[in-house]
Amino acid sequence: MRTSGKIWLWLLLVVQALCATFFVVDGIMDWTGMPEPLGFRHVHAFEMVLSLALIAGIVATAMQIRTLDQRKAHMQRQLDMASGAFEQLIQDQFEEWNLSKAEREVAMLALKGLSVADIAALRQTKDGTIKAQCAAVYRKAGVSGRMQLLSYFVEDLIAEPVLREPGQN
Repeated sequence: MRTSGKIWLWLLLVVQALCATFFVVDGIMDWTGMPEPLGFRHVHAFEMVLSLALIAGIVATAMQIRTLDQRKAHMQRQLDMASGAFEQLIQDQFEEWNLSKAEREVAMLALKGLSVADIAALRQTKDGTIKAQCAAVYRKAGVSGRMQLLSYFVEDLIAEPVLREPGQN
Protein backbone atom coordinates (compact mmCIF):
# COMPACT_ATOMS: atom_id res chain seq x y z
CA MET A 1 0.00 0.00 0.00
CA ARG A 2 1.32 3.43 -0.91
CA THR A 3 2.10 5.89 1.88
CA SER A 4 -0.56 8.36 0.73
CA GLY A 5 -3.20 5.61 0.84
CA LYS A 6 -2.09 4.68 4.33
CA ILE A 7 -2.33 8.31 5.48
CA TRP A 8 -5.88 8.55 4.13
CA LEU A 9 -6.86 5.35 5.95
CA TRP A 10 -5.42 6.66 9.23
CA LEU A 11 -7.22 9.98 8.72
CA LEU A 12 -10.44 8.10 8.02
CA LEU A 13 -9.94 6.07 11.19
CA VAL A 14 -9.49 9.25 13.25
CA VAL A 15 -12.68 10.77 11.75
CA GLN A 16 -14.61 7.58 12.49
CA ALA A 17 -13.29 7.51 16.05
CA LEU A 18 -14.32 11.13 16.61
CA CYS A 19 -17.78 10.49 15.17
CA ALA A 20 -18.22 7.37 17.28
CA THR A 21 -17.05 9.25 20.39
CA PHE A 22 -19.55 12.03 19.74
CA PHE A 23 -22.44 9.59 19.32
CA VAL A 24 -21.47 7.60 22.43
CA VAL A 25 -21.22 10.76 24.56
CA ASP A 26 -24.49 12.08 23.10
CA GLY A 27 -26.20 8.76 23.79
CA ILE A 28 -24.93 8.66 27.39
CA MET A 29 -26.10 12.23 27.95
CA ASP A 30 -29.54 11.44 26.50
CA TRP A 31 -29.84 8.22 28.51
CA THR A 32 -28.79 9.71 31.83
CA GLY A 33 -30.72 12.94 31.28
CA MET A 34 -27.60 15.07 31.70
CA PRO A 35 -27.94 18.59 30.37
CA GLU A 36 -25.91 19.50 27.31
CA PRO A 37 -22.77 21.55 27.98
CA LEU A 38 -23.12 25.30 27.80
CA GLY A 39 -22.64 26.68 24.33
CA PHE A 40 -23.20 23.29 22.75
CA ARG A 41 -26.76 22.86 21.64
CA HIS A 42 -27.93 19.70 20.03
CA VAL A 43 -27.78 20.42 16.30
CA HIS A 44 -29.35 17.82 14.05
CA ALA A 45 -27.41 19.05 11.02
CA PHE A 46 -24.14 18.32 12.87
CA GLU A 47 -25.31 14.78 13.63
CA MET A 48 -26.23 14.33 9.97
CA VAL A 49 -22.72 15.40 8.88
CA LEU A 50 -21.18 12.95 11.34
CA SER A 51 -23.49 10.18 10.13
CA LEU A 52 -22.47 10.87 6.53
CA ALA A 53 -18.81 10.79 7.58
CA LEU A 54 -19.35 7.37 9.15
CA ILE A 55 -21.11 6.10 6.00
CA ALA A 56 -18.23 7.42 3.87
CA GLY A 57 -15.85 5.56 6.17
CA ILE A 58 -17.78 2.33 5.74
CA VAL A 59 -17.74 2.71 1.94
CA ALA A 60 -14.00 3.53 1.90
CA THR A 61 -13.24 0.57 4.16
CA ALA A 62 -15.28 -1.78 1.96
CA MET A 63 -13.44 -0.51 -1.13
CA GLN A 64 -10.08 -1.02 0.57
CA ILE A 65 -11.02 -4.57 1.60
CA ARG A 66 -12.07 -5.29 -1.99
CA THR A 67 -8.78 -3.89 -3.33
CA LEU A 68 -6.75 -5.94 -0.85
CA ASP A 69 -8.68 -9.10 -1.74
CA GLN A 70 -8.02 -8.50 -5.45
CA ARG A 71 -4.34 -7.90 -4.77
CA LYS A 72 -4.12 -11.06 -2.68
CA ALA A 73 -5.74 -13.10 -5.47
CA HIS A 74 -3.35 -11.60 -8.04
CA MET A 75 -0.32 -12.36 -5.86
CA GLN A 76 -1.55 -15.92 -5.29
CA ARG A 77 -1.86 -16.42 -9.06
CA GLN A 78 1.68 -15.09 -9.52
CA LEU A 79 2.97 -17.37 -6.77
CA ASP A 80 1.21 -20.38 -8.30
CA MET A 81 2.71 -19.58 -11.72
CA ALA A 82 6.17 -19.11 -10.22
CA SER A 83 5.83 -22.36 -8.33
CA GLY A 84 4.90 -24.21 -11.51
CA ALA A 85 7.76 -22.57 -13.40
CA PHE A 86 10.21 -23.52 -10.63
CA GLU A 87 8.98 -27.11 -10.76
CA GLN A 88 9.51 -27.15 -14.52
CA LEU A 89 12.99 -25.64 -14.12
CA ILE A 90 13.90 -28.44 -11.72
CA GLN A 91 12.51 -31.14 -14.02
CA ASP A 92 14.36 -29.69 -17.03
CA GLN A 93 17.62 -29.69 -15.08
CA PHE A 94 17.04 -33.27 -13.93
CA GLU A 95 16.60 -34.23 -17.59
CA GLU A 96 19.81 -32.41 -18.55
CA TRP A 97 21.67 -34.33 -15.84
CA ASN A 98 20.18 -37.58 -17.22
CA LEU A 99 18.73 -38.65 -13.88
CA SER A 100 16.77 -41.88 -13.86
CA LYS A 101 13.14 -41.83 -12.78
CA ALA A 102 14.07 -43.11 -9.32
CA GLU A 103 16.88 -40.55 -9.00
CA ARG A 104 14.47 -37.76 -9.97
CA GLU A 105 11.98 -38.83 -7.32
CA VAL A 106 14.69 -39.12 -4.66
CA ALA A 107 16.22 -35.77 -5.67
CA MET A 108 12.83 -34.03 -5.52
CA LEU A 109 12.12 -35.47 -2.07
CA ALA A 110 15.60 -34.43 -0.92
CA LEU A 111 14.99 -30.90 -2.24
CA LYS A 112 11.77 -30.83 -0.23
CA GLY A 113 13.83 -31.51 2.89
CA LEU A 114 12.96 -35.13 3.65
CA SER A 115 15.60 -37.18 5.42
CA VAL A 116 17.10 -40.35 3.95
CA ALA A 117 15.00 -42.43 6.36
CA ASP A 118 11.81 -40.58 5.39
CA ILE A 119 12.54 -41.00 1.69
CA ALA A 120 13.26 -44.69 2.21
CA ALA A 121 9.99 -45.14 4.08
CA LEU A 122 8.01 -43.31 1.38
CA ARG A 123 9.64 -45.26 -1.43
CA GLN A 124 9.50 -48.52 0.54
CA THR A 125 13.17 -49.25 0.15
CA LYS A 126 16.28 -49.38 2.31
CA ASP A 127 18.28 -46.40 3.55
CA GLY A 128 21.35 -47.66 1.69
CA THR A 129 19.49 -47.60 -1.62
CA ILE A 130 18.42 -43.98 -1.03
CA LYS A 131 21.97 -43.00 -0.03
CA ALA A 132 23.31 -44.55 -3.24
CA GLN A 133 20.68 -42.77 -5.33
CA CYS A 134 21.45 -39.46 -3.61
CA ALA A 135 25.16 -39.96 -4.26
CA ALA A 136 24.39 -40.60 -7.95
CA VAL A 137 22.28 -37.42 -8.11
CA TYR A 138 25.01 -35.35 -6.46
CA ARG A 139 27.68 -36.78 -8.77
CA LYS A 140 25.62 -36.11 -11.92
CA ALA A 141 24.76 -32.60 -10.69
CA GLY A 142 28.37 -31.84 -9.82
CA VAL A 143 27.59 -30.96 -6.22
CA SER A 144 28.84 -32.35 -2.93
CA GLY A 145 25.55 -32.78 -1.09
CA ARG A 146 21.94 -31.86 -0.49
CA MET A 147 22.61 -28.23 0.47
CA GLN A 148 24.59 -27.56 -2.70
CA LEU A 149 21.87 -29.23 -4.76
CA LEU A 150 19.25 -27.00 -3.18
CA SER A 151 21.39 -23.90 -3.56
CA TYR A 152 21.89 -24.73 -7.26
CA PHE A 153 18.16 -24.08 -7.82
CA VAL A 154 17.65 -21.33 -5.23
CA GLU A 155 20.54 -19.30 -6.66
CA ASP A 156 18.49 -18.64 -9.82
CA LEU A 157 15.65 -17.21 -7.74
CA ILE A 158 17.78 -14.61 -6.00
CA ALA A 159 18.04 -11.46 -8.10
CA GLU A 160 20.80 -9.71 -6.14
CA PRO A 161 24.06 -11.40 -5.18
CA VAL A 162 24.46 -11.86 -1.44
CA LEU A 163 28.14 -10.93 -1.51
CA ARG A 164 29.41 -8.19 -3.78
CA GLU A 165 32.87 -7.87 -5.23
CA PRO A 166 35.13 -5.47 -3.30
CA GLY A 167 34.62 -1.90 -4.54
CA GLN A 168 31.03 -2.53 -5.78
CA ASN A 169 28.10 -0.75 -4.14
